[in-house]
Amino acid sequence: MASVPTYDPRLVRAALAMNDNLLHEAEPLLRGLLKENPFDVRAIRLFAELAGRIGRYTDAENLLRRAIELAPDFTPARANLALVLYRTNRASEALEELARVTVEDPDNPGTLNLQAAAYGRIGEFDEALALYAQVLKDAPNQPKVWMSYGHMLKTVGKLAEGVAAYRRALAIQPGLGEVWWSLANLKTVTFSDADIAAMQAALASETVAPEDRWHLDFALGKAHEDRGEAEAAFVHYAAGNALRKKRMPYKAEDTTAAVDQAIAVATPALFAGCAGAGCPAPDPIFVLGMPRAGSTLVEQILASHSQVEGTSELPDIGILARTVAGYPAGLARLDPAMLRELGAQYLERTRVQRHTARPLFIDKLPNNWLYVPFVRLILPNAKIVDARRHPLSCCFSNFKQHFARGQGFSYSLEDMGAYYGDYVRLMAHVDRVLPGCVHRVIYERMVEDTEAEVRALLDACGLPFEPACLAFYETERAVRTPSSEQVRRPIYREGTESWKAFEPWLGPLKAALGPVLEAYPEAPSGWR
Repeated sequence: MASVPTYDPRLVRAALAMNDNLLHEAEPLLRGLLKENPFDVRAIRLFAELAGRIGRYTDAENLLRRAIELAPDFTPARANLALVLYRTNRASEALEELARVTVEDPDNPGTLNLQAAAYGRIGEFDEALALYAQVLKDAPNQPKVWMSYGHMLKTVGKLAEGVAAYRRALAIQPGLGEVWWSLANLKTVTFSDADIAAMQAALASETVAPEDRWHLDFALGKAHEDRGEAEAAFVHYAAGNALRKKRMPYKAEDTTAAVDQAIAVATPALFAGCAGAGCPAPDPIFVLGMPRAGSTLVEQILASHSQVEGTSELPDIGILARTVAGYPAGLARLDPAMLRELGAQYLERTRVQRHTARPLFIDKLPNNWLYVPFVRLILPNAKIVDARRHPLSCCFSNFKQHFARGQGFSYSLEDMGAYYGDYVRLMAHVDRVLPGCVHRVIYERMVEDTEAEVRALLDACGLPFEPACLAFYETERAVRTPSSEQVRRPIYREGTESWKAFEPWLGPLKAALGPVLEAYPEAPSGWR
């Protein structure tokens, strides 16, 4: 008879505390265990999980690598390491670990689900879809896996199948708020009376989790807006945003300070002194600006060109910028060799996202506007496109959009206005010190005279005109942003004025925008 492994009671109590998310109770128990026995790989693994939950991913990775070093066959620790690598945007490394985990534990649906997500992160969508299908064949009653499957189907343009997957998830767990929001986020689904009643019932439940609550509020906001019920919609949007903001550490003054610092260092003298430095490759086209400003439309137009590959919202520029000591002031201390190396590192890091032989590719992370001086220094021949939309239209579109991560400013009208103003302020400075470096696409002009704006965009990117760029909605490619279904239709005008129904409640946003609102589409005169 096989012996049953024994566990220190403190480890059991720590595991139970972790299960209840009582991290403050688990931490001292684990510290005590590891002080007595620093080689206890189970305690190390649990401590790594604790570190990961509070966002200390470097600590989590180091702990898990230590556990694997001590016990190379400790499969759960290797699976945890793969998750940390995935969450830190190192999907290729995560897949390397998962390849070994699946050999040792081939039937674990959680591992296969993570493997599918990692394949999706690097654009290997066929592999991702096949894995999701395998998981669901063996374990069909997992609502969150059906949800992830729906996300992937939506990404590759299989809308009807994606909706069916979402509906299957709701049949299993009707109160799963993220699925309701995923349906709303398609922008093409109209909720029925029965759908609205189901969401309201879930929201009224005493057991509804905060995460489900804010997703339900955002989805109900969309449902009421579609019915022309602006006040009811705004109540739900405001409630979802208020709840979400409580969980976000965002401080508007930090963004303002970062812009101040970037403007201080990004002087004409800096760029003149770095002329000829950086990596000369012309491969990237950066499409940036505010989220919900038309960047996905611009990306889809460019990706319809025979010389341009669309990828996704890539995190690499921000990651590399944070390796510069004292960033952004530290930019002034980088020598030409380091600038060239950083540019080369960016190309190497993003190579996994490129699946064609097209010479140019798009990096569409909107928040890269904050790193435009850095981009110019390390990749002087890259093209930069700023997608800009009317501040009230753009900011309210952000307010009613629940972002999974990375847009902490979007959960408050005041924060939103301040963020938009900081963005315009930095871009105005770039226009001053680097005239012509950035090509600006004004969304409303793109709507009114699409062909002229498309031709100007292609010309700014050094590309000859191709008719396919006007028929961008016919281009078949994976699109991973909230606008994925909108860019599969011809350009539409409705979105430019949808904010007007909500104007009675936008006073705080107008006040925060200040002179930026009046000056649009230009920057305020004092900033130019």
